[in-house]
Amino acid sequence: MAASTAPVPDTPAHTVDAFHRGRFWLVQPSRGGHRAGMDAMMLAAAVPSGFSGRLADFGAGAGAAALAVLSRCPAAQAVLVERSAEMAGFAAATLSHPGNAHLGDRASVLTADVTLTGRARGQAGLADNQFDFVIMNPPFNAAQDRSTPNALRRQAHVTEDGLFERWIRSAAAVAKPRGGLAIIARPEQLVAILDALEGRFGDAELLCVHPRPDAAAIRIVVRAVLGVRGKLSIRPPLTLHGPSGNAPAERTEMINNGLASLFGD
Repeated sequence: MAASTAPVPDTPAHTVDAFHRGRFWLVQPSRGGHRAGMDAMMLAAAVPSGFSGRLADFGAGAGAAALAVLSRCPAAQAVLVERSAEMAGFAAATLSHPGNAHLGDRASVLTADVTLTGRARGQAGLADNQFDFVIMNPPFNAAQDRSTPNALRRQAHVTEDGLFERWIRSAAAVAKPRGGLAIIARPEQLVAILDALEGRFGDAELLCVHPRPDAAAIRIVVRAVLGVRGKLSIRPPLTLHGPSGNAPAERTEMINNGLASLFGD
């Protein structure tokens, strides 16, 4: 991804970075806060290439995953849902960047806490049954892991007890019947995710992400459908690098640049 020093008015210290080989640009904090990378691209790639509906990006940050979906799916629309007012400001700056003019009219930013329930969630702008697909990249670092002293980055990275239950409960509320869901997380969080999907989303698919062919998975991507039944299926894994661990694998490059979907659809 390339970088630009183009000024963005009223935005704290930031960089402007090109994704999908310059097909969209991200305004994100230069220090502190969450900086987007491969996780966001893999999450976006979990959405089918032919998707043409309305998407919610829970925990959108500066908007990388949502814009990656819009870049690959020309008929899709997206709402970038972000709790942090500061990060929502970066998302708004992203949408107003001139390099995203071709995407801006298909996206909006909503500053809201996705863990709200019932009437409070609706009043925050997350009404029931309004999205065809929900994607989420929740904070998934355990609290006991080494964490940053930066409050904004810690909020984006460190998980809380019951987080997956709360986020997936909200996704089930705002998604339309048979709406899709995609989550990226760590492998050790699979049980919590499957428990939260139970009775809500079915036909779940699991894809593991390995840094090299001989290394254990470092990420999982889970995809499911609201209101249907079906057993969990395990898809072929994504391997980020070849045996040497240097150059990215061809499939990784395709996904990172919005040229392929993660699940092959």
